[in-house]
Amino acid sequence: MKRLWRILRKKQNFICPNKTNGICLKKINGSMIPILFIAPSLIGVSIFVLIPFADVLKKSFFTSNGETFVWFHNYFTVLHNDAFRLAASNTVKFAAICIPLLVVISLLLALFLNTINKYRDMGKSVFLLPLAIPAASMVLIWKLFFHENGLINGWIEGLGGGSIPFMTSNAAFWVLIGSYLWKNMGYDMILWIGGLSSISLDLYEAASIDGADKVQQFFFITLPNLIGVLFMIFVLSLLNSFKVFREAYLVAGEYPHTSMYMLQHLFNNWFTALDIEKLSAGAVLMALVIFTLILILKRLWGEGD
Repeated sequence: MKRLWRILRKKQNFICPNKTNGICLKKINGSMIPILFIAPSLIGVSIFVLIPFADVLKKSFFTSNGETFVWFHNYFTVLHNDAFRLAASNTVKFAAICIPLLVVISLLLALFLNTINKYRDMGKSVFLLPLAIPAASMVLIWKLFFHENGLINGWIEGLGGGSIPFMTSNAAFWVLIGSYLWKNMGYDMILWIGGLSSISLDLYEAASIDGADKVQQFFFITLPNLIGVLFMIFVLSLLNSFKVFREAYLVAGEYPHTSMYMLQHLFNNWFTALDIEKLSAGAVLMALVIFTLILILKRLWGEGD
């Protein structure tokens, strides 16, 4: 009997941590136990993300009442919509300008804080403070500085210049960029600092012994070891750039200046007007674009290998 038990243990790959009472547990590898651990998150994502998106995908091929299947008619309608073209071009322009600026500025801040010891914690708190400021409070700051009778125009007029209509001209776009950078650079800076702390100091010591200066150490040691962090920051910044809405909406309402009319404004207006077929088709198109961009980034960074 004991011999038979040993044969069964060997074939079925059992682990017996407690040999005295004979309690044996099957190896976790290949069993259902890992699935049980991720089941709560999987259920939550399915209920709040996957199932609603599947419903949106279905609605994008039907009329608003959900009775007539119209194939790709809703997609063609969205692509030929002038408001969609304007919002999409503004969003792409915003992402193309903001993401490189955010990556570079946050990296420079992280390098600066990584070289000081005395005020490092205070610096982190200062740059993370915008994340804790509610959007409504940020709007008050916007109006305080960029209103027609705000502080900046007051300073300009005090110097003998004319007031600038920041929120009713093309300058509104750059105000939105400045707000986005101000609010998000602290979070990306913390991610950079985490990546910098994972680089072994022995690499820098060896490079110094070999005669490498600070610039060479940065390009041949620091940057190569931050590729994974750069990918994560780039993807997070890309996703956040498609969600810029609250601040501009609270400042300028549903129809701000055309320079900062983003996709989120358009989707909000379609939702208010109950244009479900346009809203669904536009949301699917945006999801496909974001998914494609992330796949391209994974390919470029080699994250999929």
